[in-house]
Amino acid sequence: MIDRPNILYIMTDQHRADWLGCAGHKVVKTPHIDKLAERGTRMTNFHVTSPICMPNRGAIFTGRYPSVNGCRHNGLALPMNTNTFVELLRGSGYQTSSIGKSHHQPFSPNKAMRADEELDVNTVYQEASQPDGKNYEYERPEFYEGESLADFPNPYYGFEHVRMATGHSDQCGGHYLQWLKNKRDDWQDLRDRNNQLPHHYLNIQAFRTPIPEELYPTSFIKEEAKAYLKDVANSEKPFFSFVSFPDPHHPFTPPGKYWDMYDPDDFDVDLPFESHQNPPPQLSEWKRRMDEGILPENKEQPFMASKRDLQEAMALTAGMITMIDDAIGEIIQTLEETGQADNTIIIFNSDHGDYMGAFSLLLKGPLGHDSVNRVPFIWVEPDGTCTGLRNTLAASLDIAPTILERCGVKPYYAMQGQSFLSQITDNADGRNYVLIEHEENKVYPGFDKRPVMRYLITDEYRLSIYKGSQEGELYHRKSDPNETRNLWREPDAQEDKQKMMALFTQAMLEAVEQGPWPKWFA
Repeated sequence: MIDRPNILYIMTDQHRADWLGCAGHKVVKTPHIDKLAERGTRMTNFHVTSPICMPNRGAIFTGRYPSVNGCRHNGLALPMNTNTFVELLRGSGYQTSSIGKSHHQPFSPNKAMRADEELDVNTVYQEASQPDGKNYEYERPEFYEGESLADFPNPYYGFEHVRMATGHSDQCGGHYLQWLKNKRDDWQDLRDRNNQLPHHYLNIQAFRTPIPEELYPTSFIKEEAKAYLKDVANSEKPFFSFVSFPDPHHPFTPPGKYWDMYDPDDFDVDLPFESHQNPPPQLSEWKRRMDEGILPENKEQPFMASKRDLQEAMALTAGMITMIDDAIGEIIQTLEETGQADNTIIIFNSDHGDYMGAFSLLLKGPLGHDSVNRVPFIWVEPDGTCTGLRNTLAASLDIAPTILERCGVKPYYAMQGQSFLSQITDNADGRNYVLIEHEENKVYPGFDKRPVMRYLITDEYRLSIYKGSQEGELYHRKSDPNETRNLWREPDAQEDKQKMMALFTQAMLEAVEQGPWPKWFA
C-alpha cells in the first residue's frame, strides 16, 4: 500500500445506500460509481452518526458525536475552534481543499430552537459558553453578494482551498453564485420556481429549472474539482480534496436531459405505508395528514405521498444521481490524465439517506429508518489491493480516524470514532454497535415538542428511544430487514429489549466528552 496517498473524498447529499447500480438498484444508472465499487471495498452496513446534514458532517470531520462537538442539529454551527482531521492532515504536510457543499455553518439566519421550549422567549438568558467572537456567516447567501471575499478565513476548518456551493438545487449560493453571475448576465432568469419550465409533474418538491446542464451546481463542482486536480498535479505534497455535491437532496431539479432521463412508471413503491404492521404514532399522523390533503408546513418537513408522487420523486432523484455519476467519471478521468490516479485513494459516501418511498414517505425526519440511517460507502485503494463487500458495522464517526490511520497521522485526544481500516484491508470484525444521535430544530407532526432521539444499531437489532416518551421501537434487522414489525411491546421480545437497553446505556457512556486533555497532565 502506498504511504501518504492523496485522498479524493466524494460526497453526495441525501442519498440512500441502495440507490446505486452496484447496490442492486434496478433502474438508476451509476456506471462510474459502480466501477469504483468493483475496484475497491463497498461497505454495506455503514451508518450515519446523525441522519441530518450539519450534525453528521460535523461528526465526519471531527470524529466526535454531535452532542460533543457542538453541532447537534441543523442551524447550529460547528465551532470554528474545533479541531478536524483535515487540520491534522494539513499540519502533517497535506494540501487541503473543499469544493461544493461544506455545511459546517448555517445557510440561513433562522435561530435554532432551544432544547427547552418552555423557556420564556422574552427573557435574556446567559449562555453556557462564552462567545468566541468569530463570524458564522460564511455559508449564508448574503456573504457572497460582493465581488470579493477578502475576509474569508484560511484555513476554513482545516481547508486551505475552498470553493463553496451553499444550499440546494438551482438555488445554490456561495462561490457557485459568483461563478454563475460571471457566466451569464441573465442569471436571475435561470433560477427559482417562478422561472421554471413547463412540466407535468405534480410532486410539490419538483420544479424544472431553466439552468442548462453546464451551469448547474453539479457542473460547477465538477469543473472546480478538475481544475484543482490539475493545479496540484506537479506538487510534491499529497492532497486531501473533499468534493461534495448538494444533490440529490430535494427539491428535485435535474437540469436538461437528466429531467427526462427516467420514467416514473419504471419505479416501484415496494414498501408503502400499509407494509408497517404496527406503525409508530408519528407515522400514523403523517398518514392522516396525507388523507386529509394537508401539505407540509415547510419545505424541509418529511411528508407522506401518493404512489404517483413517490414515483415522480424517484425518477427525478435518479436523474440527479446519474448527473453526479457522469461528473464523477470526468473527475476520475482528470485524475488519470494528470498521472495522479496511481497514488490517490477515492472515497465515495453520502451524509444521510432519504425515505424515498419507505412507508410512502419522502425526505428525512424523526424516524430511525434504514433508508435514512444507512448510507453508501466505497473505499478504493489505488493499487487495487482491497476489494469486495464488507457487511461489518461502521459509522460516519469512524471516517476521521480511518483516514488518519491510512495517512500515518495520529488522531487528537478524545476523538470518539474508531478506525475501520482493518475491515477494509483485512476483513476484520467491525463495531459491536452504532449509536446515532438525532435532534431536530423544529416541531414535527406527531410530536408535541422538538424531537430528540437516539438509535442503537447492532447486527441483529435497531432500538429507537424518544425523549419524553415511554414508547419506542425495536426491530429485528435479520428477520425483518424492512423494519415493518415493532417488537417494543411484544412479550417474546422483552428479554432482547432489555439486553439492547443495557447496551444502549453503555453506548451513551461511551459518547460522553473526554476532552480537552488538561495541560497540567503533561
